[in-house]
Amino acid sequence: MKGIVVITGCSSGIGFALAKAFHQQNYRVIATARKLESLESLRVLGCTVKSLDVNSEQSRLELAQSISEEFGYVDILVNNAGISSMGPMVEMPLDKLRHQFETNVFSPVMLIQAMLPLLERSQQATIVNVGSISATLVTPFAGAYCASKAAINNISEALRLELAPLGIRVIAVQPGAIQSNFGDAASAGISEWLSENSRYAAIKKGIYARAQASQKNATPANEFAERLVAELNQAPASVMHIGKGSRLLPIVAKWLPEKMRTKILSRKFNLDGLRIHSI
Repeated sequence: MKGIVVITGCSSGIGFALAKAFHQQNYRVIATARKLESLESLRVLGCTVKSLDVNSEQSRLELAQSISEEFGYVDILVNNAGISSMGPMVEMPLDKLRHQFETNVFSPVMLIQAMLPLLERSQQATIVNVGSISATLVTPFAGAYCASKAAINNISEALRLELAPLGIRVIAVQPGAIQSNFGDAASAGISEWLSENSRYAAIKKGIYARAQASQKNATPANEFAERLVAELNQAPASVMHIGKGSRLLPIVAKWLPEKMRTKILSRKFNLDGLRIHSI
């Protein structure tokens, strides 16, 4: 066995693919999600499955205690669980904004704190935080999501510096477009609160287009997972770019003039149809 890896958000998408990829590489996989029944196929495969609500302090502490009693240590912690709260920032409800940061930013840090004693017992301790290339190229109607991913990227860098003396590696993964239920979940979230009287009602299609943008010609989740595990088995960089657009978009964000970038994004997400005043 190569090591013990704990992965959050394994019910589908990237987390599910990562659990399978680590298992295939002879890791002891502890796959987690809120609902144990969503992990049944991973349990049948041979993974250890445990319930975890990343936003619950009690659930985080119970997971750490359970792993301590059963295994005694953790080699790799993969903070993958995340959500996407999308829609116009000026109308986004406070609870949606808070939930975005609770899940994507605060919870990973709190889980690292809970797991730190277990990681300190490993000779190859590694923390992998799954961010997004959206942190680099900010788009309309994804402000909360982009900001949360930028935050976890910066937190990962701080953790990398702080934990290096303790012998713990920290890696920030910035995926591009990866096949998952991300788009459908984001669209459903918008439908929960976007009013028919919204200032943006006339360009609603543009809002939903942003929610689904990452799923067009996306990299299969299993390909992403296999490459990530392969790189971890070698000498991984502190920042990984994997998946469609993960290397191109940072270049676009850095070098494309602001006016041109604004024009392209406004057209792509229908903001031109809303423009009342010139900026």
